[in-house]
Amino acid sequence: MKPEQAIRIERPDDPRVEAYVSIRERDLTGGHGGRFIVEGKVTLETLLRRGRFEVESLFLCETRLGPLRDLLAEVPEGVPVYVAAQGVMDAVAGFPMHRGVLACGRKGASVPPAEFLTSRACGSLSFDFAQDEPRCSTLLLLSELSNHDNVGACFRNAAAFGADAVLLDGASCDPLYRKAIRVSSGAALWLPFAQGGTGAGLIAAAEAAGHEVWALTPRRDAEPLPALKVPPRVALLMGAEGPGLPAEMIARARPVRIPMTEGFDSVNVATAAAIALSSVFAGRG
Repeated sequence: MKPEQAIRIERPDDPRVEAYVSIRERDLTGGHGGRFIVEGKVTLETLLRRGRFEVESLFLCETRLGPLRDLLAEVPEGVPVYVAAQGVMDAVAGFPMHRGVLACGRKGASVPPAEFLTSRACGSLSFDFAQDEPRCSTLLLLSELSNHDNVGACFRNAAAFGADAVLLDGASCDPLYRKAIRVSSGAALWLPFAQGGTGAGLIAAAEAAGHEVWALTPRRDAEPLPALKVPPRVALLMGAEGPGLPAEMIARARPVRIPMTEGFDSVNVATAAAIALSSVFAGRG
């Protein structure tokens, strides 16, 4: 796209930018309806160059056209790029848009975790289809994570340490929430994931796909993470910040703890995920 092809928006009530109206309120109510919003140049670049989702439109402050010229050349043909003055854009979004960069994507069809793990859409987690044989893989399972920052950070850590996919239960927040995408550094836009069901269902799905499930817990009777040999296929199960995993879920998996100094038994869930993923990554050598 050339800057002169941008579509000017002169009024906040222009129906063409309806998807961007009152972004924060819609985030809180889930009112985007099959859509998601990304904010900022980094996440826009990921969406266009690496993302696995359909791009519906872009909405930019007029001052961003020049600096984004090279990136805008990669906008798919037929995708509208709306441009407005800063004041108009702020009025549409409902708060000051300092970055001046928004885009709207479509989530597409939702696939349950169990079905996801048996499909090629998951990134060939079950088999190396070229060789038609099982391959090593790492899954991150998130149960009842209701904090968007934690979910976004978990996705960023999963990407950094080579996880093949993330599975979330239905009680966890949407990884395509605007803030979660930003905290993930865009990883939520390309790292395969599936969401739905319960934490117990995630365990069952991972085990059915041949993964050994490690339940991260501070319990003293759990096995210390550094002492474990990493199996070819492992799924790391993380519970909510504070309560952690319920006892019945831990009992269904292999309890694993991260050794810590005396008198301290827990860290932020995203930090714990990073430590566990790093250990698995190093253990694969």
